[in-house]
Formats: sequence, structure tokens, C-alpha cells
Amino acid sequence: MTRLSNFVPLKMTTTLIISLVLVIGAIVNGAESRPSNNNNNNRARAFFVFGDSLVDSGNNNYLATTARADAPPYGIDHPTHRPSGRFSNGFNIPDLISQRLGSESVLPYLSPELRGEKLLIGANFASAGIGILNDTGIQFVNIIRMYRQLEYFEEYQRKVSAIIGASAAKNLVNQALVLITVGGNDFVNNYYLVPYSVRSQQYPLPQYVKFLISEYRKLLQKLYELGARRVLVTGTGPLGCVPAELAQRGRNGECSVELQRASSLYNPQLERMLQDLNTKIGRDVFVAANTAEMHLNFITNPVAYGFTTSKIACCGQGPYNGLGLCTPLSNLCPNRDLYAFWDAFHPSEKANKIIVEQIMSGSTRYMNPMNLSTILALDTTT
Repeated sequence: MTRLSNFVPLKMTTTLIISLVLVIGAIVNGAESRPSNNNNNNRARAFFVFGDSLVDSGNNNYLATTARADAPPYGIDHPTHRPSGRFSNGFNIPDLISQRLGSESVLPYLSPELRGEKLLIGANFASAGIGILNDTGIQFVNIIRMYRQLEYFEEYQRKVSAIIGASAAKNLVNQALVLITVGGNDFVNNYYLVPYSVRSQQYPLPQYVKFLISEYRKLLQKLYELGARRVLVTGTGPLGCVPAELAQRGRNGECSVELQRASSLYNPQLERMLQDLNTKIGRDVFVAANTAEMHLNFITNPVAYGFTTSKIACCGQGPYNGLGLCTPLSNLCPNRDLYAFWDAFHPSEKANKIIVEQIMSGSTRYMNPMNLSTILALDTTT
């Protein structure tokens, strides 16, 4: 009787073994398909970047295009002291935001280094020369236009799903921070590119701005559909005040009136469109960054921000160093921290730091409806 009471029938033993194998298998497979909770807790939120040369970190280095920053003296103040594809003497705005997130800089999507665990940090899809419209920057030929950047974002999500599973990939994207900077080129490299441009013949400026806003809205709606839930949207800077426009259109060192008019029409309409999108969605997905106002602070009063000039680019040639590209043969200032502009169009690293400080902690005059510090605080409590 004792022996019988300890006996387990063969069929029951087999069932128990199979059940144990299935349970253990599920645990192992689950551990392989997603990062551990500890890793998730320690990892900074993912960061995705879309847009133009103001935020391109090197995608165009992998393309056959003239819109590249892959030669000295670009990158002269970067930790590597080498050109990296950033249109800056050092760090650009995405780099500086990554630092605030406690993360390393996100890699260009076309970089062969962006694979495996690196994908979980995020990706930069931006490409110099592009605009909201597909015909913007046609002179640069092979650039990643906005529709293609969004296609790459979809492709990215498939890659990440293969690593951590579809559910975890969806969470990674939903919880990520997104930055999009686009629109300036639709004026300087389209509407005002040449006298009597196609778009300027097609639309008076106010109607062109409305057209841009309506097309931009479609892109942002698509970005939301692809899972973006916290999106910083920068307006255009003061387009008429960059060294290139001072050299070509300005009079006596004054900002170009026509390009400033374009900025003044575009930026308020962009902010209203973002507010309307948020209302329809029912939450604050899109955050407007008033980069025109941020720039104007140090353009109108450069000395207050430690600059000696906000008119002359550090690197370039011609009036205000505003003609042509920054090249090894260009004039080059010895101290980049004294210049608000690095080249004919792009802020210096120091100016980028001032802009990011406003993105982080600026009032609603600069960040509407909230700044990035508030977003980060809110998102850690939800």
C-alpha cells in the first residue's frame, strides 16, 4: 500500500513534464523577446528626430547630395574634432536634448552602426535640404524627404519589433520623445529660392503659408498614427536675419523684410494648428517650440548672451560670411563661442545650447503648452 500511494501513473508523469517544459519555455522565450525590467528602468526614453539640416546628424553623409557637412571645419569643436554630418561647429540641438535625457546621441538612421541595442535608444531620420513639400530642395537631388522619413520610421519599428517583440516596440515608440524641425527650407529653398519661383507664381505668400500648414498637418497626423505621443514641433527661426539673407536680401545689415514676414505669418498659424490637433486628439501630444522668439533674443541683443555678433557667421565668405558654403578655404573665426551663427544658416553650438535651455525650462511664451522639463516630470509620474 505504501508503494502504491507513492506511485504516479506514467500518463500523469508525462503530462507534468510537458507542462513544466511549456512553462519554462515560455519564461525563457519571454526573457529573450524583451529587455528585463531592470534594463527598462535604467534606459532613458527613446528619442526620434525628423526634419532638416538644423537637426540632421549625418544621414546625408550616406547620400549622393551636395547638402552635406562632411568636411572641415564642420565639427571643429565636437569631441571628435571631426566633421560628422552635423551642420554645426559642435553639438546640434538633438545632441543637447539627448544629454538632457541622460542618453547618448541618437545615430543617423542610415548609419551602419544603428543596429541591435543601439536601435532601442532611438534614431535620427533628418536630412539636410528637405521641407514640408516634396518639391522643396530639389536642387539637392538625393535627400530624405518627409514622406520617406516617415517610411523609415515604420521600417525602424519593424526592426525593433524583431528584437523586443511587437508589444514592447509599440510601448517604446509611445513613450518616446520626438523632435521635428522642418519648414524653413520651404521658404529659403523653394518659395524664395529664385525670383518668380514656381510656388511664388502659384500662391501669394499668405496662401502659400496656409498651404504649408495644411500639408504639415497631414505629416503630423501620420506621425501620430505611427505611435508618436510626445512631439516637440519647432517653428522657423527668424528667416530674414540669418547671415545668408543679410548678405543677399538685407539692407544695411537689417533683416530681410520679406522673409521676416514669412516667419511672422507661418509661426502663429503653426501653433494654432498644433493646438487644434491636440484638441481633436484629446491630449497634449504636440508641443510648440517658439524658436523664432528664442533666436530673436540673442539676435537683437547678442552681447547679453555673450556674443560679439549675431550678424556675421563664424565660417563663410562674402558679406557677413553669408555667401556659399563653409569650407576649408572659408574665413574661420578663432572663437566660435562669440558668434551666434556658425555658418550662413545654422546657429553655433553655443546658440544651440541657449535654444535647448529654453526648450527645457522656457515659459509658455517659448514652449506651449509646456516645456520639456514639465513633460519629463509628468511622464515619470504616469
